[in-house]
Amino acid sequence: MGDTLSLKTKGLFEDDHDNQTFLKVEHDDAHGLDIEVTLTIEEVNAREEAEMNQELFDKLFGKDVVKSEDEVRAKIKEDAENQFQQQADQVLLNNVVESLIENTKFDLPGEFLTRWIQKSGEQELTEEEAKAEYERSEKGLRYQLIEGKLMADNNLHANFDELKDYTKAMVASQMMQYGQMSPAEEEMDSIAARILSNQDEAKRLAEQLNQQKMLKFFKEKAKLKTKEISYDKFVKEAYQ
Repeated sequence: MGDTLSLKTKGLFEDDHDNQTFLKVEHDDAHGLDIEVTLTIEEVNAREEAEMNQELFDKLFGKDVVKSEDEVRAKIKEDAENQFQQQADQVLLNNVVESLIENTKFDLPGEFLTRWIQKSGEQELTEEEAKAEYERSEKGLRYQLIEGKLMADNNLHANFDELKDYTKAMVASQMMQYGQMSPAEEEMDSIAARILSNQDEAKRLAEQLNQQKMLKFFKEKAKLKTKEISYDKFVKEAYQ
């Protein structure tokens, strides 16, 4: 620590954009940067493997959630499966939405909506631009109406208590990922209240929760077929 070294920047990184990150230069200056810089070593870190013991298990998964190496392996497997389940659920949701849009027939006031798109923005669009924008957004508009009808008819809209519980669960999960134990209930209530006081954040979380409710509804009501596929094909379909 405290040593200095001089380096030429030309060819220092495979990607010149890294000059922006590490040397704090502007984008235009980062390309082909050819100067000499002097660096001072302020900190030296060394990573050591942790012992496979209860202290590590508690840091990774929470107090006494797992108690042996075999349970650790099983928990990692479970977490990986849950991650893949989320992707499978997203594919399912996408497929159901496409099917609903394709098979639910109703008329939209296309001419009115096109004129509204043309006139409602900060800058008025041409007729051709408005038509193109309407065509791009038509599917989304149709699904908004279908989704709204389904949620209203089946009482699926999330209430505030559900949103609060969902927010607290999200916070607890994020804290666990960083090895932090869940705080007291009062502190969780305070964190959730602070998050939900932001209207944009509250809207985003409500949309996520409503999407989960719709997914659960589709799984219960839609006529679904389960198929088993290889890992490689799953990755290709789920992450494309």
